[in-house]
Amino acid sequence: MTYANDMPNADLRTDTGLASELRAGVMRLRRRLISERHPDNDLSISQMVVLGLLVRTGEQTVGDLARAERVQPPSMTRTVNCLEADGYVVRRPHETDGRQVVVSLTDAGRAAVLADRQRRDAWLARQLGSLTPAERATLRDAAPILARLAQAD
Repeated sequence: MTYANDMPNADLRTDTGLASELRAGVMRLRRRLISERHPDNDLSISQMVVLGLLVRTGEQTVGDLARAERVQPPSMTRTVNCLEADGYVVRRPHETDGRQVVVSLTDAGRAAVLADRQRRDAWLARQLGSLTPAERATLRDAAPILARLAQAD
């Protein structure tokens, strides 16, 4: 199969061409943002994703975290175990379901996420500063659309 970004001058007017260019661009940007992580941060990307989710949503069960990240519960349990061992999260029994535990952030977990986000946001803000006002306006319009696409099934 050939993708639009594999061909020079892909037709971005087609859904297939646009999809291919968006996929490639988003993946390159993701890799670049990962490379801009704080140098003292030795957490894996999976661990950072879980901490970020807890910052955004508050405490969650392991099952809820697994569903949100589309991984199997045993994988999420391993991630949470590592985060707990390193002091980034704590677990407590669920109030109504004794089979479940609720995971919440510690101050260290919140600080790790916020420091990492600040560094990557600063890099991206510098890059945005090199764009024209029209390009920044286009990205402002696209940001909620990209977020909605990321949530689609």
